[in-house]
Amino acid sequence: MDDFEAQLRELMARGFSFAHPRDAAGEVAAVVGVRVHRGVVDVVQIYGEHDADATRIPGDEMDIFFPYKVFWRSSGRSAQVVAELLALPDPVPGDVPKVNGCWVPARPGRSKWLSASA
Repeated sequence: MDDFEAQLRELMARGFSFAHPRDAAGEVAAVVGVRVHRGVVDVVQIYGEHDADATRIPGDEMDIFFPYKVFWRSSGRSAQVVAELLALPDPVPGDVPKVNGCWVPARPGRSKWLSASA
């Protein structure tokens, strides 16, 4: 198992849920991981080995892919972005409002409720 695969396994162990949006030809366009926890939403979008974006946003943001407020963001090589995301400390209770989850676009015209993890 290589380091990046281990990082992806760590994201899953921490409660990230994954989606695989597809382009018009049906090809996977990205691997998107989302975790709602302790009042924040962590989002990682992996487009390829050298292209990823991750954010930590308040749990009450209406659009997790185009948030108004961002606590933290990183872009660059996938392994580096995921490593930075994994290194983020968990928010301290009381620093951010409690949320129960968020709506995540699943496919055009459809969304899925993602419940908060511990």
